[in-house]
Amino acid sequence: MRRLFAACLFGMAFTTSAAIAPAAQAQGQPPLRCAVDGTFAPHAFPTLQGGVQGFNIDLFREAAKRMGRELTIDSASFSGLIPAMNAGRYDFLCAPTTATAARAANMLFTEGYLYTAFQFGIRRGNAPITSMDDLRGKAISVNKGSAYDAWAAANAQRYGFTVQTYDTQTDAVQAVISGRAYANLGGNTVVRYAATRTPQFVADFVMTDTRAHWSAPLPINATEMRVQLENALECMKRDGTIARLSQQWFGTAPTADDAENTVFPGTGVPGLAGYDATPREPRC
Repeated sequence: MRRLFAACLFGMAFTTSAAIAPAAQAQGQPPLRCAVDGTFAPHAFPTLQGGVQGFNIDLFREAAKRMGRELTIDSASFSGLIPAMNAGRYDFLCAPTTATAARAANMLFTEGYLYTAFQFGIRRGNAPITSMDDLRGKAISVNKGSAYDAWAAANAQRYGFTVQTYDTQTDAVQAVISGRAYANLGGNTVVRYAATRTPQFVADFVMTDTRAHWSAPLPINATEMRVQLENALECMKRDGTIARLSQQWFGTAPTADDAENTVFPGTGVPGLAGYDATPREPRC
């Protein structure tokens, strides 16, 4: 009887061990550390309970779960996130970050999980923007340290507008509503989301030639971590998880060729420094 009982216990232990094998791999490892701009709705913004919520919060919590790791998410101004990551404070950034050639020279990127395009938002009742010429003599608000900040600073003289930088995207939108700025320049998902929440704010002109990857940045030497994180994201694309989150938070279902549904070849963003073209099949 004792032998039978012992055998049953052994069998139960074996079965339980096999069932939790992925999670067991993370035992003894510290939580993954990432950060977001916690005022960048609908990607990351405060909850009434004092935490953060949004598309990117759900996205990377699920990715970490599939990596068998816990995840700690800090909230801070976007302008300080990349320096903090490169200083070793974070394993990667959960904040939506545009993969650019300048950034790729100093960090690694996963493949894109969303496409972003630059879009202007204006105050309801103002004349719509039909071309870049309509910006001459006007003030444009941007989130400090973002890709939109960099673009606006580089093109202000060319198109004849002035730039106002704000610590948060919320403040940049408020500058338009209050009349301090004529238009806000941001990402398409953020501008459209703000328009659904603020009747005085209208999503307007889209710069169609600016489509780029929103990717997760990592320190330049984090090659193994990038593969693990990208593998999790690719599996989430294959089973429809990212597409479902996209529809939930942005209001429309992504098309078949959008980044939410596309597993890109290799590792990283094709065409940028740090991209590894070696074929790699997702392990889900």
